[in-house]
Amino acid sequence: MKTKTRLLRPRNCPDQSFTENWWSFTKTVLRPSAPYNILVPLHKRFATGRAISREAGSEVPLSGCVFLKLGPRVSERLVILATLARVKALWRTSGFTCGLGGGRELWTCRPKSDIDNVKPLEGVKILDLTRILAGPFATMNLGDLGTEVIKVERPGGGDDTRTWGPPFMGTESTYFLSVNLNKKSIAVNIKDPKEVKIIKELAAVCDVFVGNYAPRKLSAMGLGYEDIDRLAPHIIYCFITGYGQKGPLSQRAGYDAVASAVSGMMHITGPEDGDPVCPGVAMTDLATGLYAFGVIMTGLIQRYRTGKGLFIDCNLLSSQVACLTQVADYLIAQKEPECWGTAHGSIVPYQAFKTKDGYLVIGAGNNQQFAAMCKILNLPELIDDWKYKTNHLWVQNRKQLIKILSEWFEEEMTNKWLHLFEGSRVPYGPINNMKNCRASGLFFEVLHNGFIMELKDPTMGKISVPGPAVRYSIFKMSEARPPPLLGQHTTYILKETVRYDDRTIHELLGTAVVSQPKTE
Repeated sequence: MKTKTRLLRPRNCPDQSFTENWWSFTKTVLRPSAPYNILVPLHKRFATGRAISREAGSEVPLSGCVFLKLGPRVSERLVILATLARVKALWRTSGFTCGLGGGRELWTCRPKSDIDNVKPLEGVKILDLTRILAGPFATMNLGDLGTEVIKVERPGGGDDTRTWGPPFMGTESTYFLSVNLNKKSIAVNIKDPKEVKIIKELAAVCDVFVGNYAPRKLSAMGLGYEDIDRLAPHIIYCFITGYGQKGPLSQRAGYDAVASAVSGMMHITGPEDGDPVCPGVAMTDLATGLYAFGVIMTGLIQRYRTGKGLFIDCNLLSSQVACLTQVADYLIAQKEPECWGTAHGSIVPYQAFKTKDGYLVIGAGNNQQFAAMCKILNLPELIDDWKYKTNHLWVQNRKQLIKILSEWFEEEMTNKWLHLFEGSRVPYGPINNMKNCRASGLFFEVLHNGFIMELKDPTMGKISVPGPAVRYSIFKMSEARPPPLLGQHTTYILKETVRYDDRTIHELLGTAVVSQPKTE
């Protein structure tokens, strides 16, 4: 007996706009007994929207769907109508994904005439269980591109960095404020097994799950990849750790400074013949956050192509080792890297030179730049000196060359050198503190490009924060929203995202399993 199977789609998306990826999502052998069946997709990323016919016993995708059999009884039809009403509500609030065809935009199903007004990740939801820096930095960058980031925090304390100060602005540390723009905060006690249910329900309607606990900690709570994958096979699950998922160090806690030390980064940072130095900002965390940002984007594209979610392992140690670039050539050359202070092991001159009142950094990486620098310094004889004909010879005669250049740079004030190098093709610049950076012309360049954003915080008033480092030609970055108060959006998320009623929300707030500040 032949059986018709119909896959419902939203009314505003034409058939030709959907992709064929639905069939590659998850296939389960289906042997329906009723003559007419309906497959209702529950997640907006996996709809093809095409009416399809398959004979009984053929392969039909079930994961991410409600499977409805239209029986002859009125009671069965009423149940079906009730289910369809709920699905329609989900469509109305979140919308389904359309493909590239049919004149529709990828995530939102808007007509292509409106694409210029749409952020590339608008409609994507991220469940963010990360704290400190690497994870929050990644999700903040995703938020800049239009995602809805739901930040899960523990009631009473929240993200550890909320208290990492001074400096503070009001009750919040500037550390927290700097990496948590464009997010909504829900305060949930995920250590309570009863309330893990809330996280799972959120995961079911989100596209990306990001966490940075110890590898087995979330699994013990029932929130490991296998747990979430069974519930939401569409999920992009990105897990950030100190040392990865396997190996003897996998269960260790990971902090930026420790990963910088064990990776070798700290060994090659600092003055020549001096003590190891930690970079002025947490470069290992930031690099890991950028890697996580990139691989989550890749995961979304992969899911669009295959219809399947995936697990992503991202860790501090691997990120920092990958960023050692040419220094990691120890694996090839077996030569131990050295500390060079502000200088470079393979390029000369490429360092800070002391002036009468400060420092000037010069980088002459080729013969043309070297010759231009020598002319500015009134040292034309160095251009024709056989000892300084190539970079290899500059490195070989480093000490003698740097001594000559240093003596000349100390003769003048920094501003004088800046004036002399202006217009040359030699890369140069002063070493500024934050105050000088703000007062310099470079800061006005930053302002002109919109990299400093002003926003209104609900408790602190107007504050300035660094904005996204890139700009796009056809859309503007999301207008910055201030970092959330702890649990600021708890009620909103429970009500609007997972459809809890007011009574249930009131009960949860009363038991302190979730929390919400008195004023939003």
